[in-house]
Amino acid sequence: MNSRGPLDSRRRVSSGSPFEATIGFCRAIRADNRVIVSGTAPVWPDGSINHDAYAQAKRCFEIIEAALTELGARMEHVVRTRMYVSGSAWVDAVSRAHSEALGDVRPAATMVIAQLLNEQWKVEIEAEAIIP
Repeated sequence: MNSRGPLDSRRRVSSGSPFEATIGFCRAIRADNRVIVSGTAPVWPDGSINHDAYAQAKRCFEIIEAALTELGARMEHVVRTRMYVSGSAWVDAVSRAHSEALGDVRPAATMVIAQLLNEQWKVEIEAEAIIP
């Protein structure tokens, strides 16, 4: 019997988001062959935010892909996404970015119109992957 608890096998990555410490979460976590990426906002390394919805969604997927890679997964392993969009005007732009990032993968996906943590964000995206 292993004396380590089940939490010891989890691997986490951080993206450096200031919200990680204040809220108490990590960018992504791997447990066995499952990787879960937290809600990912469209923030650039310098803290700036592009006001274009398509560019924001692309940025979310860049951050998601980096987190997946760090934990040994790839975009092709994504089985589920959740997209939170701040208004219906941004649905087409976010959909286009999702299709470009995951169109051939065709994960289960949900899109919800929601109020986001920062009023400049037009989208926040979550992803789940299973590594074969």
